[in-house]
Amino acid sequence: MSDHYSEADLQKEITELETKSATAARLFDIRRIIGGLFVVYGVIVMIAGFTASDADIDKAEGVNINLWTGLGMLILGLLFLLWLWLRPTAPPPPDTVPDDQDTSAP
Repeated sequence: MSDHYSEADLQKEITELETKSATAARLFDIRRIIGGLFVVYGVIVMIAGFTASDADIDKAEGVNINLWTGLGMLILGLLFLLWLWLRPTAPPPPDTVPDDQDTSAP
């Protein structure tokens, strides 16, 4: 069995690696992480706001602060996710070197 790759096999492997790289870049986009965390924490804080006692509300001078803060966090998280959906991350351009240039050191 030969360890020699044909040009087509090499191009196919490079294309697969570029696709995996672009997928990983989109997966770890900071907007997805921040938006997801704000949505999760916003829901948790809103639940705490729904279950707040009268003493908790009186302590905050009559404002259900957990409910309002949770709602704000939920809206912010959803805005981050909407931003990600409307303007997805563009894959980086491939680093191509023209055939007439030598890539070896001088």
